[in-house]
Amino acid sequence: MRTAFIHTLIESAKENDKIFLLTGDLGFSVFEEFIQKYPERYFNLGVAEANMVSVATGLSLVGFTPFVYSIASFMTLRPYEQIVRDAAQHNANVKIVGIGAGFSYSHAGPSHHAIEDIAIMRSIPNMTILCPADPAETIWATKEAIKTQGPVYIRLGKVGEPILFPNCGYRKVGPGVVIKEGRKICIVATGTILKEAIDALVMLHNKNIEPTLVYMPTMKPFDAALIKKLAKNHQIIVSLEEHRTINGLGSAVADTLASVGTTSKLVKLGIGDMFLSRPGTQTFLRKQVGINAENIVRTIKSLY
Repeated sequence: MRTAFIHTLIESAKENDKIFLLTGDLGFSVFEEFIQKYPERYFNLGVAEANMVSVATGLSLVGFTPFVYSIASFMTLRPYEQIVRDAAQHNANVKIVGIGAGFSYSHAGPSHHAIEDIAIMRSIPNMTILCPADPAETIWATKEAIKTQGPVYIRLGKVGEPILFPNCGYRKVGPGVVIKEGRKICIVATGTILKEAIDALVMLHNKNIEPTLVYMPTMKPFDAALIKKLAKNHQIIVSLEEHRTINGLGSAVADTLASVGTTSKLVKLGIGDMFLSRPGTQTFLRKQVGINAENIVRTIKSLY
């Protein structure tokens, strides 16, 4: 996904000389082409994410469109005050790119796990949050971020994610996507964990169980209207996220359901109220917290 991001940014910078790229000592073997083509629009500000956001805000306030890039846990936790007070409070045109969503940097341990970032960014006024599921959606998210006025957070995976949506350029920021119509149970997912839901649907189909599957590429503004519609004809809604279940996708769904007083039951699949200390592969960690395809299947079967 990071390759799709930088290629899109390079192409966009060709047409838009306002685009800048700032990084916190990352992007080696990724940014070289951008640096070669637009050296005056690239800054490596070192391991100083808070300063990087402030510099980006300054650039935006004089008419530029800066992208700030770092590992998602560092890009949201370390400069939180600057994101709020500098970028968001001024509705500055700062685009925040968090690489390594969820357990993408699994072997690096819990300091690199980006599992609170949506919760943090959802709480900030003026913030738009885009959570693409694959490299093709990353192209869409990058282009939409450039067109969107104000701060945008783009939550990306890392490398090797399969293409799920080869043709997604028509999407707008905001609306959710119904991938498959089913009955009784609806799975709502966001970000790269969507691949696990798609795999689970194949397994469930073989057992004659056909839930609905919905994808939320935008976490803010959130498509509450779609959730309300789904609640009318589904008994159970299962939220799926590679993120804490507190104040992430599940909480956004819960807020929506509470606002309409529905009888639909909500089941949250995500990371609970705990710390994870064991490193391992992303596949291993997803299994540990129960957000892999096999556990999704077990959960859905238990609910039917």
